[in-house]
Amino acid sequence: MPVAEVTSGGSRHRARAVSADRLVTVFSANGRLYQVDYAWNATRLAGVTSVGVRGADSVCVVGQRKPSAPKDKLLDMTSVSRLFRITERLGLLATGIVGEGRALAHEARNQTAEFRFQWGYEMPPDVLAQWIADRAQIWTQYGSRRPSGVVAMILGIDDEKETPQLYTSDPAGYFFGHKAASAGQRDREAVNFLEKRMKNNPSLSFQETVQMAISALQFALKEDLKATEIEVGVVRTNDPTFRVLTEAEIDEHLKAINPGKAELKDKQSSLLSY
Repeated sequence: MPVAEVTSGGSRHRARAVSADRLVTVFSANGRLYQVDYAWNATRLAGVTSVGVRGADSVCVVGQRKPSAPKDKLLDMTSVSRLFRITERLGLLATGIVGEGRALAHEARNQTAEFRFQWGYEMPPDVLAQWIADRAQIWTQYGSRRPSGVVAMILGIDDEKETPQLYTSDPAGYFFGHKAASAGQRDREAVNFLEKRMKNNPSLSFQETVQMAISALQFALKEDLKATEIEVGVVRTNDPTFRVLTEAEIDEHLKAINPGKAELKDKQSSLLSY
C-alpha cells in the first residue's frame, strides 16, 4: 500500500493512502464503487440462478435448491431454501449469499409488520422493493457497512390495481418492476430466453406463467431439472396468498414442459417394475 508524506503545521508525518477498491464510500478514478461491483460478483458466486415471470393473473419465481457448501450426502435438502414468506401476500426470493438473504428476509418481515401496525393494511410489493433498495443504497454511504451480496425478487398482488407485481432490488440500490427477470450465475442466458418468448407481451395464464419460468431456468442451466432441485413460489389474483408449490405440483409442470421425456421415464419405470 503506498505511503504519502503530508505536511501539517510545520511538521511532517507519513499518511497511508487507501486504494479506491478498499472503501465503499470512495469513488474510483472512473466513477465506480468497487465494493458494489464486488457485491454483484458475490450474488453470482453462490452458483445459483433465479427466474421470475409475471403473467396476466399471477406471478411466479423459481430458484435452485442448492447448498452453498459442497454437496453433502447427509444434508436434508428440504432445509435448503432461498425462498421466504414475508407476509401472507408477499414472497421474496434471495439470490446470492444464503446467510445474507435470510437476514434480509428477517428484516423485511419486521418492516412489513411495522407498516401494517402503522397504516392498517399490508405493505404493497413496490413499497417493500423500495425499502430494500433504500437499505442497500444507504449501506454504500458508510464505511462501517458493506453492500449485501443479494439480489431480491419480490412478488405479490397490488391490492389497489388488483394486478400481479414482480420487482427486483439489487446491491447498488436499484429497484425495478418487471414482466420477467433473472438473477444469479446464468442470468444473461435466462433473460435472452425470456426476451424472445415474451417479445409480444403475451397474456400468460397461471399454468403458462409457471412453465415459462421453469423453462427459462432449464434453458439457462442447459439441463432438465427435477422437482427436488428447484423451489417455486406463486401468487394469484384470485388467491393472493403467497404459496410454495409442492414437489408433486412442480413435477406436473415439468411433465407438461417435457411430455416426451416424461413418457419415456414412465416406460422405463414400468419395465423396471417387472
